[in-house]
Amino acid sequence: MTAPDTSADQNRPARAATSASLTATLVQLWPYIWPGERADLKMRVVWSMVLLVIAKALTMIVPFTFKWAIDALNGQGSAPVAPSSWAMWLFASPVILTLSYGITRILMAVFTQWRDGIFAKVAMHAVRKLAYLTFVHMHELSLRFHLQRKTGGLTRVLERGRTGIETIVRLAVQQLAPTVVELAMMMGVLLYQFDWRYVLVTVGTVLAYMWFTYVATEWRIDIRRRMNESDTEANTKAIDSLLNYETVKYFGAETREAQRYDVSMERYERASVKTYTSLAWLNIGQAVIFAFGITATMVMCAIGIHNGTQSVGDFVMINAMMIQLYQPLNFMGFVYREIKQAIIDIEMMFGVLIRNPEVKDRPGAKPLQVTSGTVRFEDVHFHYDPDREILKGITFEVPAGKTVAIVGPSGAGKSTISRLLFRLYDLSSGRITIDGQDIRDVQQTSLRAAIGMVPQDTVLFNDTIRYNIRYGRWDASDADVEAAAQMAQIDGFIRMSPYGYETEVGERGLKLSGGEKQRVAIARTILKGPPILVLDEATSALDSHTEQEIQDELEKVSRNRTSLVIAHRLSTIVSADEIIVLERGRIAERGTHMQLLAADGLYASMWNRQREADEAREKLAQFGNDELAEKDGQAEDASPARDAAE
Repeated sequence: MTAPDTSADQNRPARAATSASLTATLVQLWPYIWPGERADLKMRVVWSMVLLVIAKALTMIVPFTFKWAIDALNGQGSAPVAPSSWAMWLFASPVILTLSYGITRILMAVFTQWRDGIFAKVAMHAVRKLAYLTFVHMHELSLRFHLQRKTGGLTRVLERGRTGIETIVRLAVQQLAPTVVELAMMMGVLLYQFDWRYVLVTVGTVLAYMWFTYVATEWRIDIRRRMNESDTEANTKAIDSLLNYETVKYFGAETREAQRYDVSMERYERASVKTYTSLAWLNIGQAVIFAFGITATMVMCAIGIHNGTQSVGDFVMINAMMIQLYQPLNFMGFVYREIKQAIIDIEMMFGVLIRNPEVKDRPGAKPLQVTSGTVRFEDVHFHYDPDREILKGITFEVPAGKTVAIVGPSGAGKSTISRLLFRLYDLSSGRITIDGQDIRDVQQTSLRAAIGMVPQDTVLFNDTIRYNIRYGRWDASDADVEAAAQMAQIDGFIRMSPYGYETEVGERGLKLSGGEKQRVAIARTILKGPPILVLDEATSALDSHTEQEIQDELEKVSRNRTSLVIAHRLSTIVSADEIIVLERGRIAERGTHMQLLAADGLYASMWNRQREADEAREKLAQFGNDELAEKDGQAEDASPARDAAE
């Protein structure tokens, strides 16, 4: 099966992000905000909408209570000071109306916060669900996808997408939607209490306010982007310089590094000044537009009071309503900018989610049934790039319980074979079988459960040694973990540590040496107990002494297991049952170590070159030892004369 072209897919998130809208994003998020399988969350959505309407209705009542209190104090309008009955006095008293104003404001805050609290579980469930699906999907995507992307970039997509969902829900549902509801209610109140002119002025003010906010925010986004880029550049230079502290000291480059950092900070300073200046202009423009709107409505109300059609309470009421509207509108620039960034981040997350896994289980795939563990490659062709074929018709078999080694020059396709066996890629043509079962017809989880890997570069999780060994078989007991460590000859080292098996290994296992990490990898594979073992140049990065120790342990582990060894150092595979020599994607030679040496071909040439290199290293090491011994001898000869002189 030919791998799909992913070049177009890589740009899809960017294209989607530029064309996406808030409505389209909410449509994508809706199945997670209104989850079909969660009736409790649906009820929370319904209840939060009810609370939203109640809270905004109370928001509209607040100016009325203010108006009634003012009119009662003035003895006019709907609340006379000297009522004809005690009951009317009780409810129309300025004190009672003022208390009503305060109580209404309290209820408005209570219902608003209650709504936010009710909806929080819905929002965070959507965040968790989408983050989980994206994380799982990232693991389902092929190795090709991950090699084309930076791991840090993928984690940022996940992190920003998660934050973006939270932002959309928080701002769109808890800020934008309430503002729209409040504006609609306000138009109704204005039409009922005043007349259409007030509605027209208010709508015109809001539209002008939103238009100016949009234009100014678009202008500010570019300025803000330049400021962030300058900040990132300065931060990158600072980290790079501090990480290379010793190199800076070696070359006396402190002043030069400080100047480089200051150049970046100067750019950041200029961009920051523009950012804050532009924010000031945005705030001024918003204030001016809204001041015109509120002044126009109050002038009309003042004229109404003069003409006797409206009361002083109406004057206070229109002022209170406009100020209440100004508060959410004042956040619109921030809301717009945050929602726009959130849409981009969410679309990038969805861009990852819509990518189809290159390698996936076929419909009806069954678990792999391992009887003896015979592995067979049959006329295997494979390419990463259609223009450059890596494997060109490879056919060989690893019999059950035997060891087959694969060697060859760099780029011959050795490591590709192990990746194909694990089905990290699918073949271009041909097939790979385990006990006669095509690995494309079985479930990937069962395939990988049957194969153990000891790689060249062992990368450990930033956790304890026990955690990293137990990764081989998660349900293993502590006793099983320690038994595996003993077989890998690392138990003694672990127990010498103050924290024993709870010792933290650091990021990527950097607190351990290369040999210690390899032993942890071996212990992990022993604990897994797979019938098939792959050793991918497992000792090539180690020194000769450690390599020999690790090699002895690997031979014990691979005993009675079907073993495929990808070898760099030929001395490690001389005892293999068969050695396959790859050259330019084809099998150039095959046989035992002695047969290949007798053939005097590519393998013999590689063997001779490695032996000459080893001999040269030994001579160099011996020369260094002899020179050191000679200096020690000279020092001893000189010591009697030195003693006599003293």
